[in-house]
Amino acid sequence: MAKTESRFSRMSRRAAITGAAMATMALAACGGGAKGGAAEGDMALGAPEGAKVTVVEYASVTCPHCAVWQEKTWPGFKAKYVDTNQVRYIFRELPTPPIDVASAGFLVARCAGEDKYFDVIHQLMATQQQMITTSPRDWLLRTAQAAGLSEQQFEDCVRDKDAVAALEQRIRAAQAQGVSGTPSFFVNGTAVITPGGEGASLEDLSTAIDAELAKG
Repeated sequence: MAKTESRFSRMSRRAAITGAAMATMALAACGGGAKGGAAEGDMALGAPEGAKVTVVEYASVTCPHCAVWQEKTWPGFKAKYVDTNQVRYIFRELPTPPIDVASAGFLVARCAGEDKYFDVIHQLMATQQQMITTSPRDWLLRTAQAAGLSEQQFEDCVRDKDAVAALEQRIRAAQAQGVSGTPSFFVNGTAVITPGGEGASLEDLSTAIDAELAKG
């Protein structure tokens, strides 16, 4: 992974991420998790705010476990609960190593606009191996351009101090809730964990969700 980070260094040196923020972000790692809660800057799909059931996922675009969950479990979960508006699904950003790459990926998703945010996140997850086989910068730039951003807009995006500060705040909010790893899942604030799995299984999520839906 050190080689990947060095290839990205030309861009990350120009990025606006502060040393303090990098130290904070470095606490996150694939695996683990704790408790959910309200957070500013949430990106959501499915049912509107105030829904009976809210499912929160903390994830990173550079976390391989997140990518596996996205590939294997997300389609079924989305079809069963999100597309039917039975739950409000919230995605929360928690960068994992290489921290600068993950952070830049989240910034690009935000810059692409709310209507393209999830397209960018899902594309980065689906093409995660390109971060290693090509270069992190090329991987991110291709994704940004596919979302309609020019190379200059991409450069401006990852150096936007206000956007970086907002990302730092979202990370601090996650850590204040005790979330330390990705992917982590919560159904109405209660953690759902599938031992040995790549994130919570659809079966375990369904058990928790259906129990909440059945409540009066």
